[in-house]
Amino acid sequence: MEEEEQKVMEKGCKEAPVRIYSDGIYDLFHFGHARSLEQAKKLFPNTYLLVGCCNDEITHKYKGKTVMTEKERYESLRHCRWVDEVIPDAPWVITKEFLDKHQIDYVAHDSLPYADASGAGKDVYEYVKSIGKFKETKRTDGISTSDIIMRIIKDYNQYVMRNLDRGYTRKELGVSYVKEKRLRMNMGLKKLQERVKKQQEKVGKKIQTVGKIAGMHPNEWVENADRLVAGFLEMFEEGCHKMGTAIRDRIQEQLRAQQLKSLLYDEWDDDDSFYDGEYYSD
Repeated sequence: MEEEEQKVMEKGCKEAPVRIYSDGIYDLFHFGHARSLEQAKKLFPNTYLLVGCCNDEITHKYKGKTVMTEKERYESLRHCRWVDEVIPDAPWVITKEFLDKHQIDYVAHDSLPYADASGAGKDVYEYVKSIGKFKETKRTDGISTSDIIMRIIKDYNQYVMRNLDRGYTRKELGVSYVKEKRLRMNMGLKKLQERVKKQQEKVGKKIQTVGKIAGMHPNEWVENADRLVAGFLEMFEEGCHKMGTAIRDRIQEQLRAQQLKSLLYDEWDDDDSFYDGEYYSD
């Protein structure tokens, strides 16, 4: 096997490039994908990197739903500097026929065993490993498509509000009327809290300035400043609390009226999350 690899290396240095094949789903293409392809590209001095990408049908069947369509995933790969050729509709399991068809010398991928959901074997790379044509690449820690999706889910409400502010409708985002109003109310209160915090900092700085001008003793100044700030914040927060409560009550009253109207005219959105509990809490 070492003699065969030496011949391939000599081929890559003197004649045609070594043909390396990598494959995957490449959903939400990120730098972890790019780094693995870079490793594959640099396995030999002269490498031609072919990258296979599975289509939507086979991916959804064996792995699950993707965010990007197959055409979007193919196009993302074409814009990666390390990729020489993209092979659409790549097979889930690599066979001898596929290697021969594309004249593939080696297959490059990380060494983790990938269960063959199609039932053809225990590992999708079982065949190429058995014939000594598998080259290992390393995964990049801290980044994966699943990680990116989890970040979006974690901050779901913020992303929904951002897109609502950008002009998307609640129906385009799959958000109910009630959910939209709740989000807007909570975001409004959050902004109010941020304004209160900034005002607290401004008032504290002003009181310090007044204390210095008055030439008060440090201990006396601290006691007076604490008392003044505490009194002001108590009054300010009480006012904010009353205002927030009034806003919440007003919105809830409007929501009840809207719900009653929709039920009467049978126009309420078909939103299972409203009745069964939402996936993401406010």
